Amino acid sequence: MPFTPSTIAALVIAASFAAGLNVYATVLTLGLLAHVHWVTLPPGLETLSNWWIIGVSATLFFVEFIADKIPGFDLLWNALHTFIRVPVAALLAYRATTQLTPGMQVLATAVGAAIALAAHGSKTAARALVTPSPEPVSNIALSTSEDVAAVGITWLATAHPWAAASVVIALLLASILMIRWVVKALRGLWQRLWPSPAV
Repeated sequence: MPFTPSTIAALVIAASFAAGLNVYATVLTLGLLAHVHWVTLPPGLETLSNWWIIGVSATLFFVEFIADKIPGFDLLWNALHTFIRVPVAALLAYRATTQLTPGMQVLATAVGAAIALAAHGSKTAARALVTPSPEPVSNIALSTSEDVAAVGITWLATAHPWAAASVVIALLLASILMIRWVVKALRGLWQRLWPSPAV
């Protein structure tokens, strides 16, 4: 795949969203696809095909696969990963755009971080809504679908970057609406549990 500024932009959009969902799955997928020569990554991302990076990301993906499915603990896990998913997505965007001008590289880094934050925020909001349910099945199903989405979007970004970017833009719009709905629902719940004292 030739790396024009537009295809790199599409790759950054899609990979950043995937990293916001599951950064280890994203790095692992990119690394494995590049290592077996199924895809060619932009020059700045070639190091992801190193076996050490693949091994570390596979180990961390396995840990997250388990931790993210434990109700209650998953909220803490996701809160801590705000400081991992967003910076790593920004780093991936920065490294993917090494052949662009410095100004475009900085812009891509900021956009990558913002997209990852939106994906991470929607994931955390959905988890806050689902975690209080008494059964663990909904938590496991939601977490597994996020893992599948991260891998699927990452693969699609390497094979059909504009299709992946289009899917991500639609998901971003849905995420914004979902976050607003979750915040409204949580605010209503808060007011029912702790009503304001009458003056």
